[in-house]
Amino acid sequence: MEPYELIRSGRKTLALEITKDCRVVVRAPRRLSRERIDDFVAKHAAWIARHLAEQRRRAALAPPAPTKEELADLKAKARQMLLPKVAFWSEQMGLSPTGVKITAARTRYGSCSGRNSLCFSCFLANAPEAAVDLVVVHELCHIRVKNHGPDFYALLERTLPDWRERKRLLR
Repeated sequence: MEPYELIRSGRKTLALEITKDCRVVVRAPRRLSRERIDDFVAKHAAWIARHLAEQRRRAALAPPAPTKEELADLKAKARQMLLPKVAFWSEQMGLSPTGVKITAARTRYGSCSGRNSLCFSCFLANAPEAAVDLVVVHELCHIRVKNHGPDFYALLERTLPDWRERKRLLR
């Protein structure tokens, strides 16, 4: 059986997680016996092995993390590219963000806060320009519509009718 990290909490169910650094994490209710948890892990051994192998494969293919200097350069490049795009699309859409921030986020390209402040990942600087426009417009749409419901996609479609093709460029 694969070794695992156990996290107990007030939850009612068991859950398995394979982290990006290839650890097996089991989340369990506080009072569940170690025997039941071990049985659960043993029953899911094939799932764990499959997902660990996939995560290890991804980790091997991932580029090395950028240095602080490389990250600073990437942020500067992203800021130089994104600020004019935000200004252009804000004017086109009649929307105004309260602020724009560039971060080193790796799991999402952009976000819009409840106070209409936009946040973009510096890694967008490496994406195709059409995809960057999509991320900017997507986040600006959240100023008007805070969810991903039909109104949101209607606004996105009006602004960028080819948004689906642009989205494929991000993958």
